[in-house]
Amino acid sequence: MTTKPLVLVVEDDRVLNDSIREFLAPLADSQGVLTGDEGEYLAAEGIFDAIILDIMLPEMDGFTILHKIREKGITTPVLILTAKDGLSDKMRGFTLGTDDYLTKPFHREELMARIKVLLKRAGKIADDHMLTDGSLKIQLDNRSVTVNETAVPLSGKEFDLLVYLLQNQGTILTKEQIFDRLWGFDSDTGLAVVEVYMSNLRKKLRGTATAAAIRTIRNVGYIFEQGDNDEAK
Repeated sequence: MTTKPLVLVVEDDRVLNDSIREFLAPLADSQGVLTGDEGEYLAAEGIFDAIILDIMLPEMDGFTILHKIREKGITTPVLILTAKDGLSDKMRGFTLGTDDYLTKPFHREELMARIKVLLKRAGKIADDHMLTDGSLKIQLDNRSVTVNETAVPLSGKEFDLLVYLLQNQGTILTKEQIFDRLWGFDSDTGLAVVEVYMSNLRKKLRGTATAAAIRTIRNVGYIFEQGDNDEAK
């Protein structure tokens, strides 16, 4: 896993699915699935930064997936990608909570531009490749972190963890979400690794407002609190 945004592509045409993921690669990491059931299961995990969702899918159609994840409180931006171009289908999609709608066939550049807009709107990417919060500055391109202009050396996963927390500021992230996002569903590592890396991250940030902003939600996970974090609490 990297600090790039993570996009879920739910499209049953394997060639198109692979093609979408390939040309999104400079912008985002991605995971592709071919069936509606798989798409709904992964989307409901809440670990993705955007979802590209086809409508005509085996096992479960895209409208049903969208309805189910919105009912579960999943606010991940969704772009519906479909051959259906009727106004009624578009209105249904927006009523159910889609964020954008693109009709097949489409130009790669347009899909890339629309996904980029959704990711920027959600605060997942920035033009200057930097994330900031008070005295905390994270440079994504060279993977460096400073607090009060002092460099904080972080390992790969510690850096990824801090970025993921900040990108979801104000949102409780469960240990399962963090594990699936940073280590992946297929990892042989146990869930306890999340606590280990969180402890290491806090030690390296000790005494800073950033460390104080990271709160543990007992038996659930963690949250990076919103607000002015210039002064340690």
